[in-house]
Amino acid sequence: MDTLQIIQTLREELNLHNYNYYVLDKPTLSDYEFDMKLKELQDLENKHPEFFDADSPTQRVGGAITKNFETIAHEHRMYSLDNSYSKEDLIDWENRIQKVLGNVPLEYTCELKYDGASISITYENGKLVRAVTRGDGLQGDDVTNNIRTIKSIPLKLKGEGYPSKFDIRGEIILPLAGFEKMNQELIEIGETPYSNPRNTASGSLKLQDSAEVAKRPLDCLLYFLIGANLPFDSQFEGLEKARSWGFKAPVEAKLAKSLDEVFEFIEYWDVHRHDLPYETDGVVIKVNDFHHQEELGYTAKSPRWAIAYKFKAEQVSTKLKSISYQVGRTGSITPVANLEPVQLAGTIVKRASLHNADQIEKLDIRIHDTVFVEKGGEIIPKIIAVDLSKRPENSKPTEYITHCPECETELIRGEGEANHYCPNYYGCPPQIIGRIQHYISRKAMDIEGLGGETVALLYNNGLVHNYADLYKLTVEDLLPLERMAQKSAENLVKGVENSKNIPFESVLFALGIRFVGETVAKKLAKHYKNIDALQQATLMDLILVDEIGERIAQSVIDFFENDENREIIKRLKSYGVQFEIIEKINPNATDKLSGKTFVVSGVFSTFSRDELKKAIEDNGGKIGSSISAKTDFVVAGDNMGPAKLEKANKLNISIISEDQFISMLNES
Repeated sequence: MDTLQIIQTLREELNLHNYNYYVLDKPTLSDYEFDMKLKELQDLENKHPEFFDADSPTQRVGGAITKNFETIAHEHRMYSLDNSYSKEDLIDWENRIQKVLGNVPLEYTCELKYDGASISITYENGKLVRAVTRGDGLQGDDVTNNIRTIKSIPLKLKGEGYPSKFDIRGEIILPLAGFEKMNQELIEIGETPYSNPRNTASGSLKLQDSAEVAKRPLDCLLYFLIGANLPFDSQFEGLEKARSWGFKAPVEAKLAKSLDEVFEFIEYWDVHRHDLPYETDGVVIKVNDFHHQEELGYTAKSPRWAIAYKFKAEQVSTKLKSISYQVGRTGSITPVANLEPVQLAGTIVKRASLHNADQIEKLDIRIHDTVFVEKGGEIIPKIIAVDLSKRPENSKPTEYITHCPECETELIRGEGEANHYCPNYYGCPPQIIGRIQHYISRKAMDIEGLGGETVALLYNNGLVHNYADLYKLTVEDLLPLERMAQKSAENLVKGVENSKNIPFESVLFALGIRFVGETVAKKLAKHYKNIDALQQATLMDLILVDEIGERIAQSVIDFFENDENREIIKRLKSYGVQFEIIEKINPNATDKLSGKTFVVSGVFSTFSRDELKKAIEDNGGKIGSSISAKTDFVVAGDNMGPAKLEKANKLNISIISEDQFISMLNES
């Protein structure tokens, strides 16, 4: 054999061993044999750099340095899952599904819910080209260099039949044995051990040196493929295909023919999860059939066809030392329990939210009480009960504060409101700092080089009093600040300048109008097109906007009636911040569907569902999420849900085919 053939043979042999060892857990070589073959390959590649291959097993050791992780938009959004905590929750979920689908027979794929860091990996022509963290679901950080070091992730796919391009989603995890070994090594050298496997795995993905990532025993469990023209029609079949292409798709997944079989899966793993080599905190149940998934669709945050069942959270008891009060950016007061430190679900818990005055009164929580703490969904610690048998004799009921702990303004509580508020909107420091921190956040203005601590530093040094002041900052202003070097100052000023390109809907969200979240901001921006039209809108105008209720409408009115808010917006305009939608010009766009609302249902041959919806919007139509009296047309493809068909007929709504829709577009 010539040198290239020897190199290729060694690569194939080592790749096969990696697959057998890290994916199948069935090693075919001893560690010594593997190391010898890897060294032989490294020597040959060093002598013959012309045969370099980025997918060689020698490249798994890392070495690439990433100073700044580039933000990448997900081609397909990464949604979060709704949670359930009881069989009744799952029965309610199935009932909601059947209302949409019309009581059709259903199968479910049951999978364990892994406690790791979510990842989306893109493959093109069988090769790994990109790996992106979940981020906010719409965009995440490019961590490709670090992901390539994880040996259970294939750099090149096995077998055949995979699409030319697709994404596969999963969790980067740190198995318990590896986590314990890492901590033992830290303890031996006198360093502080890591708190839990999940946070350690997540932090590993953002290490700048990929060689350091390669030293960590990370693993990757993959469970969902997404892309055009996938060669299978169900979630369970997708898992089987993924395994045949070399992915580590967990074998614990099971196809359930009924909800009773789902319950059996949950009951089994609620006991046996402790035998697994990694952490899991629940079960994910997915409607198996992709046609049914498409029919069910998504809410603003989650797929309707999937739900997470969370195992009962771990509970511990500890003492309540004191209660402190935090002021949010909207002036909302949150009471916080300060606890004797206690180990809970892998972390040391020192604080827990008490939510509001009603919750304190309901649980009758008092200083020096012994309380039971759990993690809600095993994430946020909360107090669930008081151990009254251990209450001190001289205990006194907790009196909720009457004045702001920061500015001493008397608190107010609106009718029907759960929380107390500090009304000193423009004079209370945490509110001012919080609004600026919200303004610069990723989902808002996404200002690089500027973090929450720096905002507080700027405010406390008198450099900013509102978010418009950010645009006056100079490098010279910033250099005297603590821990502010020349490069950091330049990056901050550059990040503020770049924020002038952020689109109007994100700017509107960034303003921090109460009750105007990301989704509401998009609806208002799309409807009014610019800030001037929105400012002039009346209460009734706003209420008539789709999905805008009176509470939101009144909050918008209140915001724009404030002189200081109007002055800030005037200044932001003068600095060049985007306050109108920049319409993307589509040369084929018309208004022939203007005023018409369409619901799209089923599977189509000429268009994908997304293409069909885009064609409707490009021609002036509106997409409805469900059939109602406001719907003008249902565009029906194959496998349209019988429940939707029945509702459309009942309401006498026109049902048109894909071909009829195309004819409608082609009419002059």
